[in-house]
Amino acid sequence: MHQRTLGQGLTVSAIGLGAMGMSQSYGPNPGSREDMIAVLRGAAERGVTFFDTAEVYGPYVNEELVGEALEPLQDSVVIATKFGFDIAGGEGGLDSRPEQIRRVADESLARLRTERIDLFYQHRVDANVPIEDVAGAVAELVTAGKVAHFGLSEPSAATIRAAHAVHPVSAVQSEYSLWTRDPEAEVLPTLAELGIGFVPFSPLGKGFLTGTVNASTDFTEGDIRSTIPRFSEDNRAANEALVARVRGIADAQGASPGQVALAWLLAQQPWIVPIPGTRRLERVDENAAATAVALSADDIAALDGLAAAVGVAGDRYGEAHMRLVDG
Repeated sequence: MHQRTLGQGLTVSAIGLGAMGMSQSYGPNPGSREDMIAVLRGAAERGVTFFDTAEVYGPYVNEELVGEALEPLQDSVVIATKFGFDIAGGEGGLDSRPEQIRRVADESLARLRTERIDLFYQHRVDANVPIEDVAGAVAELVTAGKVAHFGLSEPSAATIRAAHAVHPVSAVQSEYSLWTRDPEAEVLPTLAELGIGFVPFSPLGKGFLTGTVNASTDFTEGDIRSTIPRFSEDNRAANEALVARVRGIADAQGASPGQVALAWLLAQQPWIVPIPGTRRLERVDENAAATAVALSADDIAALDGLAAAVGVAGDRYGEAHMRLVDG
C-alpha cells in the first residue's frame, strides 16, 4: 500500500478504512464481532494503516471494536476518532465544550485501549462553542500527550482558518466523491494553502458508485440510505446514468467502478486519503487495488465534469442532518 502525508507530517496508507458501518447505519451486520475483528486486522495485514471511528458510532461500541482489534497493532496503525455530540444527554445534539472534549478524550482512550489518540476530530462544528476554544482544548490534550493530531469534520473554510490559527489542523474530513463535490469551491483551496490533509468519507457514495446499488435495491431495516433523498427510488434511477459513465471508464481500465471512483479522488491531490467503509475483506482488497489504477488525463477530465454533465438527483442528506454541516 502506498503512503500519503496529511498535515503536520501525519503519514498514513493512501486508502484508509472507515469502521462505522461495522456497528451502525447500514442495517444488521451479517458478520459477528469476531468477523469484524478479522476484517480490521486483515486490513492492517494488507497495508492499511489508517482507521476511522467515533464515540457516537453505536454509540461507543465501534470504538470498543476498533480498540480490541487493533490493540496488538498500535505501533503500526493510525486511529482517528471524534468528539462533539451530547450522547449522555440523550438528545443527540452537539457539545464541544472544553470540559466535554476532555471527558470524551479520556473515555475514548480507554475504549481504544491506547495511551494516545492519533487523530482527534471535532465531529461537527458546534455553533455554541467558539472554534478557538475547541482548538485550545485539543491543544491542551496534545501538550498532555493524550492526542497527537487535531482534525475537523464538515467545517467551513472560515472555521478551518480560525482553528488552525490556534492549533495546527492535521486533517479535515468531509463527504467528497464523484457525486458530492461541495468541498471543491472553498475547503480544498484552503487546505492546500494551509498544508492540511483531506479525508473524504463516503468516497464511494455510500455504495452507489460501486454499481451494486440501483433503483430496485431493497434496503434492510436500519439502513440510513432509506432516509436519504439521494437514495429514493426515483433518484437512484436517475443517478444510474452517472454510474454507467464510471463503469465505461472502469471497463476500459480492467477495474471496477468503485476503484475508478477512488482513483479519481487519489488523483485530485497527493494529500487526499479516502476512507471507504466495508465489512468484507474482499472489498478491502478491491479498494486497496485502486491505488494501482492509472487514470489517463482524458479519464480524469471526463470524471471531473461528470456530475455537471450528467447531473446528480437528490440531496446528500435530509434537512435535519444538513443543519449540522458548518457554513
